[in-house]
Amino acid sequence: MNNVRLAEGVYYVGAVDWNLRDFHGYTTPRGVTYNSYLVVDEKVCLIDTVKAPFAQELLDRISQIIDPGKIDYIITNHIEPDHSSALPIIKAHAPQAKVLLTEHGRNGIIKHYQQNYDFQVVKEGDTLDLGRNKLHFVPVPMLHWPDSMLSYLTGEQILFSNDAFGQHVSTTKRFDDENDLSEVMYEAEKYYANILMPFGKNVVKTVDKLKTLPVRLIAPSHGIVWRSHIAEIVAKYQDWGQGKAVNKVIIAYDSMWGGTERMARQILDGVAAAGVTGKLYKMSTADRSEVVRDILEAGGILIGSSTLNNGMLPTVGALTTYLKGLRPAGKIGASFGAYGWGGGSQNAIEDMLKGAGIAVDQPGLSLKWVPDNEELNKCFEFGREFANRVLARI
Repeated sequence: MNNVRLAEGVYYVGAVDWNLRDFHGYTTPRGVTYNSYLVVDEKVCLIDTVKAPFAQELLDRISQIIDPGKIDYIITNHIEPDHSSALPIIKAHAPQAKVLLTEHGRNGIIKHYQQNYDFQVVKEGDTLDLGRNKLHFVPVPMLHWPDSMLSYLTGEQILFSNDAFGQHVSTTKRFDDENDLSEVMYEAEKYYANILMPFGKNVVKTVDKLKTLPVRLIAPSHGIVWRSHIAEIVAKYQDWGQGKAVNKVIIAYDSMWGGTERMARQILDGVAAAGVTGKLYKMSTADRSEVVRDILEAGGILIGSSTLNNGMLPTVGALTTYLKGLRPAGKIGASFGAYGWGGGSQNAIEDMLKGAGIAVDQPGLSLKWVPDNEELNKCFEFGREFANRVLARI
């Protein structure tokens, strides 16, 4: 098997899932990896495992380097099953291995797998002496689960970052500079937007902690290993965590009989006339996770829907519910849409935008049935006014 050596005594032993297309809520057209790393020093340490269906592949990769029964320590940086569900299988082959994790992690592993392993709970500042190298543990609760932790290997200066700095991309090349950087950064942005966006404050705190560490490699649990573009991805995380935005407006809508769609296209023209980049997504055909990736750096969000049963269309409701959980920072928003008799979708959209922490201080635009020429002009001005407000904030 093609085991990749990251540094002296440090190996990639994870698995590539080329066929997965949905990762608990967002699409993964480039597949997924479950990264696991083996450190062979005076003591042998496995850092994270893989998703259970790939446990045999993990064992085979380890076996090419060392007998799995010689593993002394297993680090569980995060208990989510894509990282930990192979743990019971690995423990069956390395029964003497001690499992190191946070207190939340210990409780979670017991609950997930009904096993009380030989645990060692670690906290901020704790270290593990492996021989030539030491592992330093950096708990990062709510990045993105309460148990989340980073592990830093001295000597080789490798940060095992688990879900931070990851991407969902399958490749036979393990390092950033061996792959198409634009593709990797695109997937890193999409990953952050759909997984880590609600935890921006914690991201900034984590990046601040990393400033004190010399880091030669960042080895996440998904995607490629960063070695040539570490400064770029860390800077991006700093910006994303702070909610920095660019002069871009995302218009996401759905339409029943075409009235709201005509509004959306005219609003887009108004946004463009103000000199702001606009993107248009019809939610009955758009990929929600791709829309959210675009929203990450946008200064403004306009959401439109026809009225259905006094509320918004289900496709738009799914997006606003998703956004309410992600809570994008530093955005302004507004609503628009056509209705037949009673209306109601605009109020429902505004409530959801406010619930997502998006500032709604421009009145929405509601029109009856299909917009006439005068109303299309109103749509154009609505878009231009909103775009100017975005420019004023950037």
